[in-house]
Amino acid sequence: MTTLDLPLEINLKAVHLTDEQFYQLCIHNPEMAIEQNAQGVLIVMPPVGGESGNQEMELGTDLALWNRQTKLGVVFSSSTVFQLPIGSKRSPDAAWVEQSRWEALTPDQRRKFPPIAPDFVMEVRSSTDSLELLQAKMHEYMVSGVRLGWLFDPKGQRVEVYRPGQAAAVRRLPTQLSGESVLPGFILNVSSFA
Repeated sequence: MTTLDLPLEINLKAVHLTDEQFYQLCIHNPEMAIEQNAQGVLIVMPPVGGESGNQEMELGTDLALWNRQTKLGVVFSSSTVFQLPIGSKRSPDAAWVEQSRWEALTPDQRRKFPPIAPDFVMEVRSSTDSLELLQAKMHEYMVSGVRLGWLFDPKGQRVEVYRPGQAAAVRRLPTQLSGESVLPGFILNVSSFA
């Protein structure tokens, strides 16, 4: 792996981007996947390869199918940026927001980068991802109000389950995951990653 494969971090110590300026930066650079951590560091994410893209889609599809049947909320792809309450702007590989919380947002908030922490997030580690950086991202989700998060690590053949105020629980693959009370009735059977 070369340094070109890793996320590019741009520390804007002297500049604080407003939410609108960050939105405009992203809109005017659609070829770049840009996030911002709670310290204001811009993170330009490299694109994922075929294996990671397939893993993200397969896992996200299961979430979308469950939601289509239950109609309990709204599902989002990895292209969606959420403005989290702690100031970071993050794009999980898949996310879900409970319906009444989504409907409480204004039409403009729903159209741009929603200023809300999803109820559920899913991240899949790609070959370009640092496990430590993804774990820090999951921590940001939890302190922002996310109620359940899954971090899939194909390299380690495991998934880390995150809940607020608790240490991550590590499950070896294959395993069965429950959406618990956050995603009632959602069961995800995860086999080993190739």
